[in-house]
Amino acid sequence: MAPQRGRVHTTVALEDDSSCIAEARHRAADFLARAQGEYGVPVTARAMDTTRLVVSELVTNARKYAPGPVLLELRITGDAVEVVVWDSEPALPMARAADPGRVGQHGLEIVMAVCAGYEVQREPVGKRVTARITLLD
Repeated sequence: MAPQRGRVHTTVALEDDSSCIAEARHRAADFLARAQGEYGVPVTARAMDTTRLVVSELVTNARKYAPGPVLLELRITGDAVEVVVWDSEPALPMARAADPGRVGQHGLEIVMAVCAGYEVQREPVGKRVTARITLLD
């Protein structure tokens, strides 16, 4: 984790296997704990839980739908943490219409419901998904 231009951030390259989802959740929790301990960034329990949930959903989607590597970037910007997940799949994710009978495939809907902001950008290779989570209740 390194401060840069008023930001606290870290970037993690995740391995191409199923254990990377748990690793990403642990890295996110460690990042927020270190941001709080080393830089005095206020982090509520809700923000910690929400960040782990969002990281889990976004990395799961990247592993499921994109071949190859996944990069996870976490950064503190103002009163929020931004979770950025890059993958090599150029197709943009789309939330599906609500369907109480559907089993699974609600991850993007969950992310959009719990975040203060969400955006997707195409990159020269793949896409970058950014979710913004407020740190204070």
